[in-house]
Amino acid sequence: MKSFDELGDLRDALKLRAEAERAAEARARAEQARRQREASVFRDAMSDAVPLKPSGRVQRESASPPAHPRQRELDERAALEASMSDEIDIERLLDTDASLSYRRETVGADVVARLRRGHWVVQDQIDLHGLRVEEAREALADFLGKALKRGRRCLRVIHGKGLGSVGKEPVLKGKVLKWLVQRAEVLAFCQAQPNDGGAGALIVLLRPGG
Repeated sequence: MKSFDELGDLRDALKLRAEAERAAEARARAEQARRQREASVFRDAMSDAVPLKPSGRVQRESASPPAHPRQRELDERAALEASMSDEIDIERLLDTDASLSYRRETVGADVVARLRRGHWVVQDQIDLHGLRVEEAREALADFLGKALKRGRRCLRVIHGKGLGSVGKEPVLKGKVLKWLVQRAEVLAFCQAQPNDGGAGALIVLLRPGG
């Protein structure tokens, strides 16, 4: 049998629980009333709105931009650098005359002589003036590739005399010589005649292409 103290504690507990339940019910009623007021305000605000008529058109999702071919660009740059390196030693490949001429072993010595005399008409040219080294490397590679596809045989590559460079040294000249001897499509080249650019340009002979 419970004591009076225990019965008093139980009574108090029941009273507190009843008060908590009433408070929870009051909060629920207040929340419901708030939602009803907000719904009423929205309906009043939209009372004059007219629904749009169906247009029959399908809303297309905007296409995602194409993925940037970063890896392909890296592969192409690596291939370019491998075929046009700055590290190659070409001194043994060039003739020791003033024209710094070059020919592949499979090309006869008379080819350079004819190239120097203008036997082949210059069909296209590229001017590398003002380009940085990497820009010049890519531009020359692109130029040679396109010339080969178009069936061009004789080209002029203008690298400049270095008059605007620090120390008046032709920065691109030595690099262009190295790049050309590494290109499979290049059969021979020599320094241009004075009327074709002289020491600031090369006349290049490509293998037949197209």
